[in-house]
Formats: sequence, structure tokens, C-alpha cells
Amino acid sequence: MNRVVIVTGAANGIGRGIANRYAHNGDKVILADIDVEAGTKQTLELQEQGKEAFFIKTDVRIEQDIKNLINQTYQTYGKIDILINNAGKGLFKSPFDVTVEEWDDVIQTNLRSVFLCSREAARYMKQSGGSIVNIASTRAMMSEAHSEGYAATKGGIVAITHALAASFSEYQITVNAISPGWIETGNYEELRKEDHDQHFSKRVGTPTDIANACLYLTDSKNNFVTGINLVVDGGMTRKMIYEE
Repeated sequence: MNRVVIVTGAANGIGRGIANRYAHNGDKVILADIDVEAGTKQTLELQEQGKEAFFIKTDVRIEQDIKNLINQTYQTYGKIDILINNAGKGLFKSPFDVTVEEWDDVIQTNLRSVFLCSREAARYMKQSGGSIVNIASTRAMMSEAHSEGYAATKGGIVAITHALAASFSEYQITVNAISPGWIETGNYEELRKEDHDQHFSKRVGTPTDIANACLYLTDSKNNFVTGINLVVDGGMTRKMIYEE
């Protein structure tokens, strides 16, 4: 495809799956992550398979790291076609115990980074258009206890997505969100039947499911789709459950 794709949080989990999918699609992939060991290992694996990929250490809480990521990518390839804002962390702790430092950390990692990465990438994308996908969560719409920080950031991502779609529309830049449900990034074989049966799809999701959604939203043929939140959860948020 010869597109230039940046994936944040690309060294592990969903981000790893997304980066691999774009690389195997024939795109040039920039893996951005704070985890140097995992990011470097994955990049080498892709390069050994004949894929074009390189790693840039990036702490998305730091504005200068983000600017370096975007600028270095543009200096290398002369364009940026796609940005996948995937980097994030959890904060699952009683609201009575969450410190201001912990709250600020999750906000900066999950939400502020989406704004900063999108803004810096759009400075170059606006020359010829592009696509941005923000990874939110079904936790933007539903919650368990003690998840306020995480829920707030994911809800914010859904909202900032349509705001950015409006702001960037004049530059032919599409901006969409994906809200994954249960995506298993560990040992899939250890999941139980009852885990799978919670879904209309009768299975728990995998990173490939999210990667495929990213490919759809960043395909230039689908540029009529912008400003949306695509829920990819096997139907779990639409399944009515009564306790017996």
C-alpha cells in the first residue's frame, strides 16, 4: 500500500496487533512506545520478515517526544498518511484512594496524547489528507466500580474524535474512534466457554479484530466515514443480561 502509518503504544497488546497488520498489508509502519525492549524486538521481527518498520521511543505524556515522533517520521518518509492513537494505561482504584498525580498521569497518557499526536500529525497530513483513528473503549459507555479515570479518558476520546473530525474536515483528514470490548491479549486458549458465550459472536475478541477495523476506517475508499465511534465488541454491550 506504500502508506506511512504511525501506531502509538505499538509494542504490546492491541497496538502490537495493529502495527503487525499494517506491516503485513504492505505499509511502512512506525512503532512508537515507551517500552524500548519490546518495541525494538517487534521491529526487528518485522524487518526480518521483509516488512518496512522502525521504532521510535516515545513517552506520549511528553509533548517533545510526540513532536520528535511526528517530525522524525516526516523527515524519513516525506509524508504521514495514518495515525493510530492507541497508547494508554489503566487506572482501576477506589476514587477515595486515587491521588492527583495518578489522575493526571492517566489523563495525560490516554487523552491529552490523542490531542497532541493528532494536532502534530495533522500539520503534515493537511497537505494531502490522511486518516486518524483513536482507540477508545466500551468503558466510555459502561463501567465497573473504581474505573473513573480510565472511563473519563475513554469518554473524552470519543468526544474529541468528532471535534477533531470537524476541525480537520477542510483538509480531507478523517478522524474516527474505535471502542474495543473484551480483547484478549494474553493466552486465548485459557478462556472459558462462559467467557465466549457473553458475546453475540460467541467468542472473545483478538487484536486482529481491532486491526481490521483500523484498516476499514483508514481505507481511502471509506472517506465518507468520519467522526464516528465504531464499537467492536462482539455484541457484548447490546446483550441484555439478567441475574437469576
